[in-house]
Amino acid sequence: MKLKRRDAFNEINITPLTDIFLVLLIIMMVVAPLLDQQGLNLLVPSNVEQQQMAETPQILTIQVTDNNEYFIKDTHIRIEELEEYIRTNKTKDGVLIQPQENANHGAVVKAMDAVRNAGVSNIAIGEG
Repeated sequence: MKLKRRDAFNEINITPLTDIFLVLLIIMMVVAPLLDQQGLNLLVPSNVEQQQMAETPQILTIQVTDNNEYFIKDTHIRIEELEEYIRTNKTKDGVLIQPQENANHGAVVKAMDAVRNAGVSNIAIGEG
């Protein structure tokens, strides 16, 4: 019994390789038009400096003194009246609370609670 010897491959079959390239070509043809649609449509103002100067921030400033007293525009406000005052004089940009160096933490928290209860969500605490 004689065994047949298989002939070695003399050529590489490129049919699967061609199939892969065709699939990749089709994917690129489908994806390429979608790449141009990405991005944001922004309108850049022509006079940025004029708009920034025209829009001055409207911030209500509450000062908390060392004696735990509250002042708005150099007017003394009691803590019981603070929430109602903020509600009637609400500003669009928020409220800044400025405690003095030895102000009580509890007094600052009461001011924050009054501001939050008045419906203001932008609250900042600065140095007094």
